[in-house]
Amino acid sequence: MLSSLLARNQYSSRIPSFREAFSLLAGRPLRWVPQLLGFLVVIWYFGPIIRGGPPDDYVYELPLPIQHPHLPPLYKPPTASANDWKLRSHQVREAFVHSYKGYRDHAFPADELGPMSGKIHNNFNGWGVTIYDALDTMWIMGLTEYFEEAVKVIGEASYTTKPKQYVPFFETIIRHLGGLLSAYALSKDPILLQQADRMGEMLLPAFNSESGLPAYAISTRTNATRGGWTGNTLWAEALSNQLEYKYLAHITGKPEYFEKAERCMQLMYEANVTDGIFPTQWNTKTGAPSNNKFSVGAFADSAHEYLLKQWLMTSRSETKIKDLYLNASKSIIEHLLYITPNREMLYVTDADMLKPSTPKPNASPESPRTTTQGATSTPSSVPSGTFEHLSCFLPGLLALGVQTLDLPESEKEIHSWAAEGLAYSCWLTYADMKTGLGPDVMSMKMYPKNEDGLWLPRVEKWKQQGRSGRPPGLREPGAASEKAGRDYTIYKRSYLLRPEALESFYIMWRTTGNPVWRERGWTIFQAIEKYAKTEIGYASIVDVDKSSTKAPVKDEMPSYFLAETLKYLYLLFTDEEIIPLDRWVFNTEAHPIPIFEWTETEKKLFNIN
Repeated sequence: MLSSLLARNQYSSRIPSFREAFSLLAGRPLRWVPQLLGFLVVIWYFGPIIRGGPPDDYVYELPLPIQHPHLPPLYKPPTASANDWKLRSHQVREAFVHSYKGYRDHAFPADELGPMSGKIHNNFNGWGVTIYDALDTMWIMGLTEYFEEAVKVIGEASYTTKPKQYVPFFETIIRHLGGLLSAYALSKDPILLQQADRMGEMLLPAFNSESGLPAYAISTRTNATRGGWTGNTLWAEALSNQLEYKYLAHITGKPEYFEKAERCMQLMYEANVTDGIFPTQWNTKTGAPSNNKFSVGAFADSAHEYLLKQWLMTSRSETKIKDLYLNASKSIIEHLLYITPNREMLYVTDADMLKPSTPKPNASPESPRTTTQGATSTPSSVPSGTFEHLSCFLPGLLALGVQTLDLPESEKEIHSWAAEGLAYSCWLTYADMKTGLGPDVMSMKMYPKNEDGLWLPRVEKWKQQGRSGRPPGLREPGAASEKAGRDYTIYKRSYLLRPEALESFYIMWRTTGNPVWRERGWTIFQAIEKYAKTEIGYASIVDVDKSSTKAPVKDEMPSYFLAETLKYLYLLFTDEEIIPLDRWVFNTEAHPIPIFEWTETEKKLFNIN
């Protein structure tokens, strides 16, 4: 026994050989198998992060047109690596999954999810607006299981309103119909075309006013309509259905879709409107302007979009629409763009347009100040100084126009500068805030004399003085606290998960190649993750300039967060151009619709000249 102990002590005092160690471990599997399995799980889970991003084949991509450039035409070296951007796009995809899973678990198939309470919000039609708005984003991100489930639910929908129920025409067109048409264009699923045709037909009686302008709301049960709180048709309501109905006419061959939408355009061609200064409200019965407010904000924003995008969607064939866009954008730059006194922030506001006292009826047709009927005049404006987050779509629209229109070099320069300066000011409204998220409405500091703050005269003066430095409004002051002076006060302090700034950042990056717009988008996404994320979704922020680590939130997650905000972020962080801008146009809810050409048969059937 003593000799056995001595032998054991002798064995334990030396380092065992590999064969002896393996024999000991193999004889006691319960001790090493769990550790080995745990190590393999860690490698499997963290492997993509360790190597710098998700697998190369992870990002779902639509087939690109032959010879289409994958990168912006003026591409510059990125500030982050390709793997960094791939990982960032993956994180946006995960944010979408988090949002939609929360909606699916707690609110499906209602309109929207309360991301704090888990309650359902049927604040639109009760037709499941989140499903329709999220549909093409699912396809673009490769979320096929969610997509197929959604299509099944959509295929069972009837779109018949309840007794005494009216659905808002504008919102239903851009969200529901736009979502159906876009998802059909991407997937070619016949169920989506069938339901788009059904919905389009059921909404069509909204145009049955004396003028042909659409009513605010419609009962699809009775075809009865009713007006909105203004008693008029908003310009955005009148001109934010043409992309959807013209594309629907193209894929169904039904002329009534084209005719109803084009009637609204005909009213714009014939309107007694000076220089493309289209007012925000129109008399639904007569089809004439009913106020003198000129704006790119809530009552008018998408109408400006659809002027350029209609022309692009139909392969640049409807030149009258292009002329309306050129006139309107020129007047925006002349009358609505201002800079602030101290930081020289370029912003767009709205204005009351005053009628000229002495019109000039015999001016040349080439005069830049012409009405759609040929008369000329020189209006003056009284700006409000209000700068809306909604207006941050404008720099992207101007940049798209620079890329697609054959503008004279001097105009292209002005439009490019306006796009860059406005996009930077939109970014500043985020960077200035303690949360890093932008407020909904600002009241901008103005010069004592309004005309002293007009941007275009200051640019012309800068040109005359030798173009020293950067143009006014593009000098990029850094972020500032409220105490240091921002040149504006916050009028509405909420961040409603809005997409407009990110939309413009995406188009600015795609058209200029400047990676700074991607980095700014990434900073905003990080702020959304930090302050807006909840256990089951993302919530709107009540006050963007609170210093607390967790800003107070509202129990709402708008469907456009999944349709627009996360889609534009995903596309912004994806190197390949999944939705090429020369093959698609985005409707005002970020639903991509393909560019097409009218056939000769369609031109005859729809009476297109």
